[in-house]
Amino acid sequence: MTTREEVSPQTLPIELTEDGITVEYNDGREAFYRGVPQKRESPLRTAPGRDIHVLVTDGSETQGVLTYVNDLKTHADILNDTGVGRVMLEPDEQTTVFPGVAVRNAAHRVVVDADLDRADGRVFVFEENPMGERAFEIVAEA
Repeated sequence: MTTREEVSPQTLPIELTEDGITVEYNDGREAFYRGVPQKRESPLRTAPGRDIHVLVTDGSETQGVLTYVNDLKTHADILNDTGVGRVMLEPDEQTTVFPGVAVRNAAHRVVVDADLDRADGRVFVFEENPMGERAFEIVAEA
């Protein structure tokens, strides 16, 4: 199995709190995205050279799907065990990660375009690198 294959996400339990967002993986572990996400309008253009994670919640905000974009580090077996999805994009390629939410590879950046009327819930984008992390929520008006 190659580490670059695409993996479909599964629905995962999430919790939105004042301190951040917790995602519970299918294997029982949790990921915590710290801090209040900055509100941004669509499309959101991420910083270059970052690990990008896109979380789309359902209307109840207790479940969601988490997808890594162009992740080269995580083995597909781990993604399958956790329920996290992955999409791999060539330069200038675009794909839909959830109805109403598309991602595009644009010059070493990821562009997330969300149609909030179609997405049903909330759309969060997380950027990470060894120096830190940033969180965004795509909203109709920032």
